[in-house]
Amino acid sequence: MTDRTLLSRLTAEADLDGVQQLVVGGVVQHDGKVLLLQRPEGDFMGSIVELPSGKVEAGESLDAALIREVREETGLDVTAVRDYLGSFDYVGGSGRRSRQFNFAVEVRVPEPIELREHDAYTWTALVEDPPVTDAVKDVLSTYREVVNT
Repeated sequence: MTDRTLLSRLTAEADLDGVQQLVVGGVVQHDGKVLLLQRPEGDFMGSIVELPSGKVEAGESLDAALIREVREETGLDVTAVRDYLGSFDYVGGSGRRSRQFNFAVEVRVPEPIELREHDAYTWTALVEDPPVTDAVKDVLSTYREVVNT
């Protein structure tokens, strides 16, 4: 996918909206299940279950940040950034207004998962009601729609 026009538009809109921190999240799917990670209990939003995600560094494109973050958090190699699945805003641990842009990604192989920043992971069936925030539920709902079309 990596539509440079879309990525530029998303970052420009975030800037106009006063977003202070860009974040990317990836939906990694294997055998009808998606990868979810559990944050350490002592972290900001401790024990929350989330998509592989992380901050975009200064000068880094959204797709490059996504590839880097998935690798850092799971050890998985992203081979393709696919569909844009929407975004959501939140206030991060630093108090900065953050916007997470979410994309479907493909990985070379789905295992082994090498956790570096989380306590646990699970592969959750798309038909289940995962223990995630409403914002992530919306992203997964969009993903289901994209996959089924």
